[in-house]
Amino acid sequence: MKKWVVEDWKFELTATEGKAANCRLGIEKGDQFVFSYECPGGMCPRVMTELFTWCEVIRCGGDFTYRGETEKYEMDLLCPCQSIRFHLKAIPINRDEVGRPLPNNPRPDDE
Repeated sequence: MKKWVVEDWKFELTATEGKAANCRLGIEKGDQFVFSYECPGGMCPRVMTELFTWCEVIRCGGDFTYRGETEKYEMDLLCPCQSIRFHLKAIPINRDEVGRPLPNNPRPDDE
């Protein structure tokens, strides 16, 4: 893999409610997933389908206050199965001294 994009957001997804016995993958309160663009290992694919959309909102310059949340970069969501509640936090990373995202690395040659 030749990753060349410099990601400018990191996401922390934490299970805040729920029991392993109610989740097909055994996710339970306290479990945490940290990722940028990739799908985190062990994450439920059903949760990821919804989660990806909310991460894209942040990556495209939006924030969660338009959804009714009080914090711009934090929100709570329920898994599609309704068994685990999560808290999502977006954290800006790889920024210059005034907060602008750093440029990407050169694209690799596909020879």
